[in-house]
Amino acid sequence: TLISHVPTITISGTLRDGDGNPINDGWIEVWLPDAVTAEAEQAIPGFRRIPSDDQGGFRIEVSLPKAATKGKPVLYATIFARGLVKHQFTAVFLEDDTGLAKSDILNQVPLNRRNTLIARKQSEAEYQWDIWMQTDKETVFFDYC
Repeated sequence: TLISHVPTITISGTLRDGDGNPINDGWIEVWLPDAVTAEAEQAIPGFRRIPSDDQGGFRIEVSLPKAATKGKPVLYATIFARGLVKHQFTAVFLEDDTGLAKSDILNQVPLNRRNTLIARKQSEAEYQWDIWMQTDKETVFFDYC
């Protein structure tokens, strides 16, 4: 259960392989940097581990303090799936974040690929973000040291 006095949003989507087929045995681990303080009373604040369902779907509930985002990712995600030799890392931004144009991370990504990192607003508290593991729709994944 998330903290009741902190606004929440939901990011849902489908984890897909290179042929567009749902990956029904994947895992998504997310870190929510702006939720850590708000969720301090949780066992592991700001962390979620979500399996994909039979249709490759996932749903992530996000605590979103008022000062959150502003060009920063709402969450960082690690993707685990069949066929991956190494897990993949990415970041998710909200479509209605007014700071996207000034984002240090997004500005490192070619303009034509940035949309793969942006969750699209579906309603007041619902966003859609699909993860593609390959093809021209492939989600941008990052390397880090």
